[in-house]
Amino acid sequence: MESCVKWTLCVVLLLTAVVTVNSQQFRYDYTYEPKVSGWLKLHVMPSTFFDAFRICNAEGAVLASPLNVYFKNAMMALHKKIIVNSCTLYTGIHSSVAKGSFASIEGKPLSKISVEWAPNEPDNYNDSESCIAMFENGKMADVRCTETFPFICYKKKTVNMAINECGTIDNDYFLESRTGSCYKFHRVGRTWRNAYMTCMAEGGHLAIVNSKTELEVIKEIFARYPPDTRMAQSKEGVSIGIHTWGEDRVFYTVHGQRLVEAGYANFTSGQPDNNRAFDSSGSHCGGIWREELDDFWCTGNTISFICEKRPESLLSEDEYP
Repeated sequence: MESCVKWTLCVVLLLTAVVTVNSQQFRYDYTYEPKVSGWLKLHVMPSTFFDAFRICNAEGAVLASPLNVYFKNAMMALHKKIIVNSCTLYTGIHSSVAKGSFASIEGKPLSKISVEWAPNEPDNYNDSESCIAMFENGKMADVRCTETFPFICYKKKTVNMAINECGTIDNDYFLESRTGSCYKFHRVGRTWRNAYMTCMAEGGHLAIVNSKTELEVIKEIFARYPPDTRMAQSKEGVSIGIHTWGEDRVFYTVHGQRLVEAGYANFTSGQPDNNRAFDSSGSHCGGIWREELDDFWCTGNTISFICEKRPESLLSEDEYP
């Protein structure tokens, strides 16, 4: 316990130093751009508009839009770094909430954004184009929100930003001295796959049980949120980081370890049962049902979940020993 406390103290001191020395710190994968008073991150992997929105949101940012000439220039500069075969980039300008009412994610109306349209755009082809994309030359076009394009996330710098002991500005994460990890409980249920995506975007992963002690930690976290406070379809379970990786009823952690190797492999009696109630393909993802491990559905049902991260996961390699 003494060594764990010392390790925790070192991390806290380190993070304090990062905040003190580098006032432009947000997370290692974002680059600060003074002319837009914030940080930008290019996501090269193409996504739908709604997945891009969710990823940026989970990272503590918003889907970037060319709100002015400075944003436009910064986005075009990042755009040139795209190495996939795509000359198109999603912006945060959309009318997915109310068809025809275009605005940025922040709520700035399209009429107040200086837009140079590509030839023959916008055309609202087949009355199905409710999102706005930007080409490498800065010109814009309306597109279907279900198409997949690279995108940029933006985080505005504010005076009250501070990195906490978990290496994030997200104060829902807390450091647990018994494991040395940070945890966050998500009351709003998501499918297991969307929960996995959320934890990854936050700089962590769905929680992994590496010992009986960690199981108790996770159960304690779960118990702090009674079922009537959880906004999920299944209220008695919580998704964690176990998955079959293609083998029916044979579970591994999301890091590829067999559960026995990871440190804990006890399932609820009669589980895993590969239940197909909500997903015809079966139950290939997992979590904790009340007291022990259980197999869950990867899609089709929303469940609360717990993310886990190391305190240093969002710092660059030269910012921690």
